[in-house]
Amino acid sequence: MASSLAHSPELSVVVPMYNEEASLPLLVEKLLAALRPLGRSFELVLVDDGSKDGTPAVLRDLANRVPELVAVLLRRNYGQTAAMAAGFDASGGEVIITLDGDLQNDPADIPLLLTRLEQDNLDLVSGWRHQRQDGAINRLLPSLVANRLIARVTGVRLHDYGCSLKAYRREVVSDMNLYGELHRFLPALAFIEGARIGEVRVSHQARLYGRSNYGIDRTFRVLMDLLTVWFMKRFLTRPMHVFGFAGLLSLMAGLAIALWLAGEKLLLGTDIGNRPLLQMAVLAILSGVQLFSFGLLAELQMRTYHESQGRPIYRVRATLRGGG
Repeated sequence: MASSLAHSPELSVVVPMYNEEASLPLLVEKLLAALRPLGRSFELVLVDDGSKDGTPAVLRDLANRVPELVAVLLRRNYGQTAAMAAGFDASGGEVIITLDGDLQNDPADIPLLLTRLEQDNLDLVSGWRHQRQDGAINRLLPSLVANRLIARVTGVRLHDYGCSLKAYRREVVSDMNLYGELHRFLPALAFIEGARIGEVRVSHQARLYGRSNYGIDRTFRVLMDLLTVWFMKRFLTRPMHVFGFAGLLSLMAGLAIALWLAGEKLLLGTDIGNRPLLQMAVLAILSGVQLFSFGLLAELQMRTYHESQGRPIYRVRATLRGGG
């Protein structure tokens, strides 16, 4: 039986949870049943995201009885992304497994992810719930549309971005900073950092306890986060390319209109004071200057972001030296 050791474990299972009092004991039982036969050292990092039910009390009780369990109790409800980041920070494993705490992800599928991760030498393996046990209108259809849109925008072709069951190598997680609600875009963020990504089919169970904490309103948050990820993928290290280019186009258009109006005024004596084109020219010139200024500020912010954290703008997978 694997148990928590003084040194860092091989595997860390990170589970963010909110109001999962009923499912928590069975979840831990299933996780132990799936992980102990592997013969690897592991830890269960269960993060309570400010639950309003008895989840913290159950976690405290389980922590006294299960040596592999690490309970992280957040002061209030911060959201799944923050809870997952807290779990990553508290974990010490070389491989990190994530899954939801509602028992819809089956812990018995964890060995499948580990096998794919190690046999194909990948950095991240994502689960694909190919037979989802959710409502067709409120969950399946929005998810299908979102998955195709995210895959097209980010360039990372996965069938199921929303599946929380994933396996990461430690170095990939260490390279990513999570904000907002970016947890569903972790494969895209890892891809930006140069990760090799794979996918495996996993089972999906109907929810046994409680109700889902997700609503249709999350669709709008997904779209906003998708714009953020798209910008990070394309312009994180060169924001001037987008702001400067847009500003230059706007400035040139404004100046062209202004020159045209000036020619009409000087050569034809036309009254241009009340012309909508004059207002458009002024607006385009001001917008161009502002966008160009945004580009310069973004360049400075980007440099501060990388230099203050000692983050290079590249990632090295390996360094091979002859004669070693």
